[in-house]
Amino acid sequence: MKKLRGYVFSRMFLGERCPQNIQNLVLRDYCFKNSYEYLLSGAEYAMQDSYLMLNQIIDEIPRVDGILAYSLFQMPEKRDKRLKFYEKILNNDGEIHFALEDLIISSSEDIEKSENIWLVRQAMPSCLKTLKSFN
Repeated sequence: MKKLRGYVFSRMFLGERCPQNIQNLVLRDYCFKNSYEYLLSGAEYAMQDSYLMLNQIIDEIPRVDGILAYSLFQMPEKRDKRLKFYEKILNNDGEIHFALEDLIISSSEDIEKSENIWLVRQAMPSCLKTLKSFN
């Protein structure tokens, strides 16, 4: 059975906020449904752009099989920073799961898929402005 260390946020991400207890419920449910062992979560520090806890959890690989984050959008907004985290995880033979999106990054092909999701999310505000201008 794969062991996944949880990763939750105590701050907003992309304008959204979810209490840590709810994030942990989602992570436990994800592990139960997918037959993974859930290891208690590390909560990221509240300071903006802090990823100290994520780095600590990545350092636990290979003692754990991977990381289970609440959402893909808890990763750094800057692409180059995200890619460094993903590469570090994969280079240590780990993987990262995102419960809300039901997405797993375990290969470079998976990184490309997740980056496409980021591109769509980043394009949404301008699309919404365009739609509102037609009303």
